[in-house]
Amino acid sequence: MERYSDLGAMTPEAFEISRASRELIARIVGDETLEDKIKQRCVMATGDPSIAESLRFVMDPVRAGFRALEEAADIFVDIRMVEAGIVKKGHRSRIRTLIEMGEEIASNLGITRASAGVMAAKGELDGAVVVIGNAPTALLALCEIMEKKEAMPSLVIGIPVGFVRAAESKERLRNVKVPSISNVGTRGGTPLAVAAMNEIINMYHRGIR
Repeated sequence: MERYSDLGAMTPEAFEISRASRELIARIVGDETLEDKIKQRCVMATGDPSIAESLRFVMDPVRAGFRALEEAADIFVDIRMVEAGIVKKGHRSRIRTLIEMGEEIASNLGITRASAGVMAAKGELDGAVVVIGNAPTALLALCEIMEKKEAMPSLVIGIPVGFVRAAESKERLRNVKVPSISNVGTRGGTPLAVAAMNEIINMYHRGIR
């Protein structure tokens, strides 16, 4: 395996920890494809090798992410925790938080602020990257918009966590013709969604194609 570490590793100790972790995990999940790099990062983020088996990749999402970053496409995220976790260097994209965009719609319609944020941002989602790690309602709202062809992002990372509509929202995403990264089941959350996005940024920055 090449000497490879994460963009966020800024000191010799951090670099060595990242490199050693990568080598260990690569032996478990493989290191042949771009998707393997995403799996490695997600396993590192969770400490759970079984998470790699649950990940699903539709329509070459990693390269779709590279193209979006090359165009400095906006990155929309569902909540502030996801925004805080995504690295701010190595790309020129703005990171925008959906939950902050839909308060008036949420109040008027009695829906979650995350799903209302998707509705509020609908006119800006064409060609964007959307990263959802916590709110199944946001992913369901996005799927409805895409199914109606009202907007089509360049890439959707949909890995919400939970026992209510999370698994269903991810299954619905996989049936939409859009490049996507998701996982099967109730597991998910900020660490996984951030890991997937950050690994795409990491590979883009390092010129891995």
